[in-house]
Amino acid sequence: MGTRCNIHCNKGYEIQGHPEVHCLSSKRWSGNYACREIRCPKLTLPANGGVKCSDGSYFNSRCQFFCSPGYQLKGEQSVTCMSNKAWTGKHTACVDVEPPTIKCPSVKEKTAEPETLTARVYWETPEGRDTADGILTDVTLKGMSPGSYFPEGDHKIQYTVFDRAGNKGTCKFAVKVRVRRCGRLYPPENGYMKCSSDGDNYGATCSFACMGGFELQGSTARVCQYGLTWAGTEPSCAPMNINVAVRSAAALLDQFYEKRRLLIVSAPSAANHNYRFQMGILQQAQCGVDMRHITIIELVGVYPAQIGRIRHRLIPPGLSLQLRLLLQISHTSYTMVLIDKHGMDKERYAFPVTASEIFTLIDTFPLRKEEMKVQAEAGQTCN
Repeated sequence: MGTRCNIHCNKGYEIQGHPEVHCLSSKRWSGNYACREIRCPKLTLPANGGVKCSDGSYFNSRCQFFCSPGYQLKGEQSVTCMSNKAWTGKHTACVDVEPPTIKCPSVKEKTAEPETLTARVYWETPEGRDTADGILTDVTLKGMSPGSYFPEGDHKIQYTVFDRAGNKGTCKFAVKVRVRRCGRLYPPENGYMKCSSDGDNYGATCSFACMGGFELQGSTARVCQYGLTWAGTEPSCAPMNINVAVRSAAALLDQFYEKRRLLIVSAPSAANHNYRFQMGILQQAQCGVDMRHITIIELVGVYPAQIGRIRHRLIPPGLSLQLRLLLQISHTSYTMVLIDKHGMDKERYAFPVTASEIFTLIDTFPLRKEEMKVQAEAGQTCN
C-alpha cells in the first residue's frame, strides 16, 4: 500500500488514462491506464490520384502517393506518420502536365482537272485525345479548311488541341496540288497567240494568228494533252502567196476569202490626182492597213494599156479588165471599193478619203471586233 508507479509507453505508443497510479488500501490501483499505438490524421487524397500506406495511419506507416494516368505528382512522393501524430512532408497534388494527342492524316496529293489550276481536297478533321480527364477545350486549324480549292503547290495544314489545363498538342500534314503542264508555247514570228486557262496546263488551248500580210501554216490551235504533249503541229507565219496567173477575177478574189479585206483603187491613169492622193494616204497608214488585214489592189489605165498590181506583183491586163467588169468599176473615173473578208462589197468611194474614215468603217465589222480583241491581248498596236 502506498507504492507509486509512473506509467511509460514504448516508442510509437501513447498513454491512455493516468500516467501515475498508487496502491490503495483496497488492494486496487488508483486509476486505469493503457498504451495505445500512435495514429496520425487521415490523409486527404489528392484529386485525380490516390495513396497506398504500409500500415494505415499508424505510427511509422509509410504512405506512397500516386496519380491517375495523364497526371503527374507534384510535391512529396511519400510521407511517414511521426510520433507527434503528424505526417512528414507538405501538400501533394496531381497535376495535368501531359499534352493531349492528335493525329493528322497523311500527305494529301491531288492533280488539277483539265483547264483548271486548283483542286478540291477533302479530309476527315482529326480528333484529339486527352490522357487525363478526356476533356478538350478547343481545336484550332492553321491553313485552309477541308473541301477548299487549293492552288498549285504545297500547302501546310496544322491542327492544335488544348485541354483544360492549358496543355496543347499539334499535328501537321501537307496538301500537294499538281498541275500537269506541257511547257510554254510561243507565238510564231510575225504572228500572235492567245491561250486559255494558264497557257500550258492540261486542257489549255492556244490559238494562233498572223499579222497582216502573212498566212498561218501549221495548226491554228494546239491543245495540251494529258500525256504532257501539245496536239497539232508548230505554226508559222509565211508571207501571203498570191497567184496572179489564174484565169478569172473570181479565182483571184477567192484567194482572199476569209483571209484578207480588199481595197481596190481604180483610176484611168497613174497621173490621176485622186489616185495619187489616195495612195499617198494609204502608204502613210501602212501599219493600220496591215493591222486590219487589208490588201490593196491597184487598177490603173484603160485596156489594153491598163496595169494591175498587188504590191509589187503585176496583174495581167486581161485579169485586170475582168476585175473591173466583175465589180462594175468604171475605167474612166476614180473609184475605190472596200470588200470584206466574205467577199461582200461594203463601200464605194468616188473621191479620196482619209485612212481614219476607212479604218473606222472596218472597225464596225463583227469579225474585226474579234480581231481587235485578240490583237489587244497580244499587244499589237500602231504608234
